[in-house]
Amino acid sequence: MKQQPPRRAPLWPTPLVLIHDLHLLRRFVRLRRSVLALLSRLRISESTLMAVLAVGIGLLAGLCNYAFRSCIDFFRWLIIDNGARLTGYSPDTWDASRLWALAFPVIGATIMLPLFIWYREDMAFGFPRFLERVNLRGGRLPLRLMFTRGISSALTIGSGGSAGQEGPIAQIGGTAGSVVGHLLGMPEERLKVLIGCGVSGGVAATFNAPLAGVFFAHEIVLLSSFELSSFTSIVISSGMATVVSRAMYGDIPAFDVPAYQLVHPLELVLYALLGIVCGCVAALFITGYGKTREFFEQLRVNPLWKPLLGGFLAGCVGVLLPQVQGNGYGFIEKAVGNDVGWLLVTLLIVGKMAATCVTIGSGLPGGTFAPSLFIGSVTGMSFGFLANLLFPLHTATPGAYALVGMGAFLASVTHAPMTGIFLLFEMTGSYKVIIPIMLACSIGTAVARHFRKDGIDTADLAARGIDLRTGREETILEKIQVRGVMMHDAEVLPESMTIREFLERAHTPRQHTFPLVDAGGGLAGVVTIHDFLGVAFEPDILDKVPLGEMATDDVITVQGDESLAAALRKMDLTPIEELPVVDSGNGKVIGILSRREVIAAYNRAIVERTFRA
Repeated sequence: MKQQPPRRAPLWPTPLVLIHDLHLLRRFVRLRRSVLALLSRLRISESTLMAVLAVGIGLLAGLCNYAFRSCIDFFRWLIIDNGARLTGYSPDTWDASRLWALAFPVIGATIMLPLFIWYREDMAFGFPRFLERVNLRGGRLPLRLMFTRGISSALTIGSGGSAGQEGPIAQIGGTAGSVVGHLLGMPEERLKVLIGCGVSGGVAATFNAPLAGVFFAHEIVLLSSFELSSFTSIVISSGMATVVSRAMYGDIPAFDVPAYQLVHPLELVLYALLGIVCGCVAALFITGYGKTREFFEQLRVNPLWKPLLGGFLAGCVGVLLPQVQGNGYGFIEKAVGNDVGWLLVTLLIVGKMAATCVTIGSGLPGGTFAPSLFIGSVTGMSFGFLANLLFPLHTATPGAYALVGMGAFLASVTHAPMTGIFLLFEMTGSYKVIIPIMLACSIGTAVARHFRKDGIDTADLAARGIDLRTGREETILEKIQVRGVMMHDAEVLPESMTIREFLERAHTPRQHTFPLVDAGGGLAGVVTIHDFLGVAFEPDILDKVPLGEMATDDVITVQGDESLAAALRKMDLTPIEELPVVDSGNGKVIGILSRREVIAAYNRAIVERTFRA
């Protein structure tokens, strides 16, 4: 009997995992078929169906946001508030009780250790891996991720770890969209849109800012152009999640900010300079974050010790600067309200970056969105103090610069300027802030991209050789070698061959580019069929001119062990559609690779991938 190969554990929890009772499983299958049949009978168009699903996902994302924020408040009450009541800890007094700030993040990390043991893969499923799964791996997310990621992130933030709630709520909302799409059997592209609906809904509900949620989903998660089909669904979901948030918390923005005022037109120059500063600080933050993650990954200790160490180091920073604890929303309001001194905000630039790097870099779950807003606010306020000192009659308050700094730093560190612009616009509700924030965000993003090609959410993937912005196509081509696709029996001609000899054997060529070799077998150049269009009817030169005199000697070649993605990038540098393939050892020609063969190989890979799925 032929032995069956072992089945791999599915990335997606099958209905059998979710519904253990066979009777319930059959009812679920019948229900799913009935729903699909009903949709077919009603002749509901695809766009209408996506809009209806967007409404449901938006409502679900808004409810998830409420549950997640309630969970954060509960853990903060459980660990910090009760701890302060029992120990006398107060962040505003300088006494021995401040040392308890060391213990709170460690307690939070200790409570979540069972999750690190039982759900190790989920705990390592940070925002970069979420982006990878959505953009490159079909977007199927396990339902349990909503709970494991939500509880662990709430523990990190609630116990005083320096992290944000926007990344986790984006993952929670995106997972909700993935669950709905998978249960309805949606194709991959539509599943990705539904994930975007959940992401936009979660972020919109967090900030009470529907436009910011829409652009966050498009710029940071989907990395896509604004197609009408996906844009409409994501807008609907974002709006519905905002409705839920306003019903739960009231129609108030995430931050209580004062009215913005542009004092003098020349102040725009200062906002441009602030954009440069934010771009430089963002590049420093991305680099520091990457180095910290690398340090913890290479640390040779039991993996369970790493989150404990990260919590302890974050607590050390919290002893000196308690403002870095948690998401920092309360302190951001003080900064934009001009209720903070210059020395403190300047120290907090470094303090918040350090606390965030050790918190998330050690493996503790959480997001970098809120820390980015915090760092941007203190960077902008520190800059605003300097601007007020130099130009007291022509500048707004330092709080105004803190406000613009929030958006500029967020745009710079995520490489998503539209998200920063619309978030600030919705937070202030003022058209006067549009020009300063557009200026600062665009300049800051350009400066950050100059120093760091990837944003903080994609830098970890780039370090592993994954570029989300090239799309799934290039990822597939990276896995295929030139040697397996090239034309092995391509004609290779001696450079001494005459034009007549070439024309006599090139009536029906299988290739249009011909490599020429010298007496030693080395590549001497290439000729193409198009090179002979002007001389084919001049008999006097057919027997006198060798091919070597007509050849192009500046030849771009590919090697057999290179990927098709690398070969395709080389093809883009030359008008020739076929490139010689040379041996990496001796440099001799071993074949020809055409763009047509690359496309055919990609199509075959897509078909094989579809059947495997």
